[in-house]
Amino acid sequence: MIHRTTLPNGLRVVLENIPTVRSVAIGVWIGTGSRFETTELNGVSHFLEHMLFKGTKTRTARDIAEAFDSIGGQVNAFTSKEYTCYYAKVLDTHADKALDVLSDMFFNSTFAEEEIEKEKQVVFEEIKMVDDTPDDIVHDLLSEASYGDHPLALPILGTDKTVGSFTQQSLFDYQKETYSPDTVVISIAGNVDESFLKQVESLFGHFQGPKKQRNVQQPQFLPTRIHRKKETEQAHVCLGFEGLQVGHVDMFSLIVLNNMLGGSMSSRLFQEVREERGLAYSIFSYHTAYEDSGSVTIYGGTGANRLEELVSTIEKTLATVKETGFTDKELMNCKEQLKGNLMLGLESTNGRMSRNGKNELVLGRHRTLDELVQQIDAVTMADVSRIAHQVFTDQYAVSIVSPKE
Repeated sequence: MIHRTTLPNGLRVVLENIPTVRSVAIGVWIGTGSRFETTELNGVSHFLEHMLFKGTKTRTARDIAEAFDSIGGQVNAFTSKEYTCYYAKVLDTHADKALDVLSDMFFNSTFAEEEIEKEKQVVFEEIKMVDDTPDDIVHDLLSEASYGDHPLALPILGTDKTVGSFTQQSLFDYQKETYSPDTVVISIAGNVDESFLKQVESLFGHFQGPKKQRNVQQPQFLPTRIHRKKETEQAHVCLGFEGLQVGHVDMFSLIVLNNMLGGSMSSRLFQEVREERGLAYSIFSYHTAYEDSGSVTIYGGTGANRLEELVSTIEKTLATVKETGFTDKELMNCKEQLKGNLMLGLESTNGRMSRNGKNELVLGRHRTLDELVQQIDAVTMADVSRIAHQVFTDQYAVSIVSPKE
């Protein structure tokens, strides 16, 4: 059972007690990411995430690493376009210590100048690593093609220029501006009961800050094309379509549609592109939902001389899906696969912590497993057909990374 509470300062806490395991996952979720950055500060959310591991008033970076290694725990973090998360997974006997270290990182990081300069070099290498990975770059380019000058087009890592400009003061200012009690969710899942909430309140209850007024501009989806010439062995392509926002009433219909189209080995795209034609090793589709918009992406990689054939095959597959739809067997298999993936994902404390934290932060509500299964089962062939015609129009964005012009 999920226990939700809001501390007097407005910070939300979600705890799910799972007495059958011996681990605890704790996540600190903050409602900020690259979409809330200015062009000049692009990448600051991600850089701030890195810097929270680089020392506090009482712990060095090494101390933080050893604090988790010494108890056999794991600690990590990630930044997306709309939120940031710091999380740890430890044995249930070490939950108090893990929360204590996470809170120390959250409140007491010093952002020492020498650490900032060292971490800039690390992020520069991370940017280069992505730039050396064409099947990563092509997705960033699709965001640029789809959203133009909107902040959703900005890369999460930032650029060499923006990262190079960060200072101790700019990090403190950005943290003060975006990290406030009403934008933070603490998500806990594992073998701890509600008494653990007292520990959370003792460490996070003093957190103060004004409620943030976010002026979020809804993006306009742009069907533009971007190509980058790069010496690669393959050509990589993404097709992007306007999708649905978080919490949309048709979300489960789109989830089912996407899974039958390119979400599994039995999907239409996988079977047609890889199995039937041998056009690609990697071919898949996925949906990304933001608070006010969304996108559906189809990715494929093939030899540069077969790129046109790959794109043509994808377009023909979409046309067939819209014209004749799917079979009853495909729909039934898809639903069973989605339900299986859902249940298997909840077998880990990390999975439950992530699901609860994201739901609380983004949706402000939680569905039971039975409710989710019911919503999957309720999707009809007519629903899938309607969403396919709505999403897969001829107004789509394209990004290509290829060794040819």
